[in-house]
Amino acid sequence: MVEPGAQRGEVAHLKVVSVNKAGAFLAWGLSQELFLPWKEVKHEQRRLIKEGQKILVILIEGEKGQVAASTRLEDFLSDEAEGFQEGEKVALVIGERTDLGVRVIVNHRYWGMVHDSDIFSRLTRGETREGYIKALREDHKLNVALSPPGYAKVDAIAQGILDLLQRRGGFLPVTDKSKPEEIYTLFGISKKVFKQTLGALYKSRRIVLEADGIRSAK
Repeated sequence: MVEPGAQRGEVAHLKVVSVNKAGAFLAWGLSQELFLPWKEVKHEQRRLIKEGQKILVILIEGEKGQVAASTRLEDFLSDEAEGFQEGEKVALVIGERTDLGVRVIVNHRYWGMVHDSDIFSRLTRGETREGYIKALREDHKLNVALSPPGYAKVDAIAQGILDLLQRRGGFLPVTDKSKPEEIYTLFGISKKVFKQTLGALYKSRRIVLEADGIRSAK
């Protein structure tokens, strides 16, 4: 039995297959496409619903009890959450960028925020990721991190640097004196975090620091 790419109550990033006067039809893994009625699209968003485009929707119950789609995420997702623990692993769908960072959808039910200081790689709208509850705020809004708390975060970033070193033949022409823009372009992290991670990798003898770059330790 073929299963759809998303279930009722979940948020998904789906491709528009066709558009007509009634709404749009989305690819979701089944032969019968998922219907997105125009009433479930804000008027100002309708111009974005074009064949071939991918859009964020939540799967809802349609008028006749069938599964349908809606782009009105604010009507179904809550800004406030309870019952989470700091450090708890959660499922994320990447949403919109804001002045503070990137809004994310947590466990298909809540809005959360990943602040710029916690973004160490490129994020793409509609991308699914694992995340971790960073802070339980008094207003019940969720601050989310993309890496595990504590030293595990440094370990995750360090592994990313090692993986890139391997793909680039064991050498990268970047040092702790490189410009922040160069570091962010290459690794998606701040210069401060990069220097901390280099220190950890050097102390564990996993890299060699050279005048013009870093090299994998043999």
